[in-house]
Amino acid sequence: MASPLVSKLPSVGTTIFTKMSALAAEKGAINLSQGFPDFPPDARLLARASTAILTGNNQYSPMTGLPMLRDAIAQLVERHYGRIVSSQDEITVTSGASEAIFDAIAALIRDGDEVVLFDPAYDLYEPAVTLAGGVCKRVTLTAPDFRPDWQAFASLLTDQTRLVIINTPHNPTGSCWQAADLESLWQAIASRDIYVLSDEVYEFIHFGESAVSVHKHAGLSTRSLVVSSFGKSFHLTGWKVGYIIAPAELTVELRKVHQFVSFCTATPLQQALAEHLLALPDASDELGAFYQQKRDVLRRALTDSRFTLLPCDGTYFQLLDYSAISDLDDVAFCEWIVDEIGVAAIPVSVFYQQPPQNQRIIRLCFAKEENTLLEAASRLSGL
Repeated sequence: MASPLVSKLPSVGTTIFTKMSALAAEKGAINLSQGFPDFPPDARLLARASTAILTGNNQYSPMTGLPMLRDAIAQLVERHYGRIVSSQDEITVTSGASEAIFDAIAALIRDGDEVVLFDPAYDLYEPAVTLAGGVCKRVTLTAPDFRPDWQAFASLLTDQTRLVIINTPHNPTGSCWQAADLESLWQAIASRDIYVLSDEVYEFIHFGESAVSVHKHAGLSTRSLVVSSFGKSFHLTGWKVGYIIAPAELTVELRKVHQFVSFCTATPLQQALAEHLLALPDASDELGAFYQQKRDVLRRALTDSRFTLLPCDGTYFQLLDYSAISDLDDVAFCEWIVDEIGVAAIPVSVFYQQPPQNQRIIRLCFAKEENTLLEAASRLSGL
């Protein structure tokens, strides 16, 4: 008889996003937990995908992505950030940003390597590091502004530190790094053999005048892998099309992993996105204003509630402090409000390795129709 299987990820179960979405469906609740829009994407993009399917572009694309799409991405990056990248040697199309992140970690991390995360951190990062044989070390970001503590960061760096994972605009907090943060990061790692994985999937959903990006930092861009998501930028999370930009020598190693994980991404969807980007190069320019309007609808509707609204400078997530309402921990509170008022949210503690004591914060997704947001806010205001 075979010995019992020993899990490589013993502490990992079903994600909180899946659990809360399932609970919302079971209870008939308004689902503001999982981060996906409840409104349709641009009809022109859907038409382009339909045409690509019906005209026969349904076989494998090149492993690195359709050349037309990689060219369009290079133009997008130059237009938004002023950075010139090689579409052939520095851009790889992946099956969603999640695959890009996993590939990058698998390509770079060796047994015993240390990876620095900023908590709260998206839940994909640590399992990917663990599978690669690495060890996570964490810098805690604290409410209400969740600014990085660069002294605490520098104290974690050792000769074993291989990678730093950053995320701006930041999920789940909605905070955005400033140019000074990138410079502080660079000063801390410039003399060390450390790479950066920059998760910038919400890059166009920011509410300030300009986005901070590794693409704009001369030093960091030479040793960083930058991840982007068409799902976030074009309201198409189910398409699972992302891309990663890195210097050629890093891209070579990344592609060694990518070719054996998914090899390539759905060809007609790549074609549709390429045609859309080339036809409408400014398609993402209004994304920030689009989501800022939704954010403001939700925030205004919660003005008279007993929740404390934390700052939201980017992404489509709003944090609420419920300390004035309940002493329940945030997981129990999210389960309670699904039952009590029929609204599903995400407990922020699940994004931490060690959540701050007595922190009572939940996350709402406002990538929803206005009526959905108003009804959810009305229910929450009744608590």
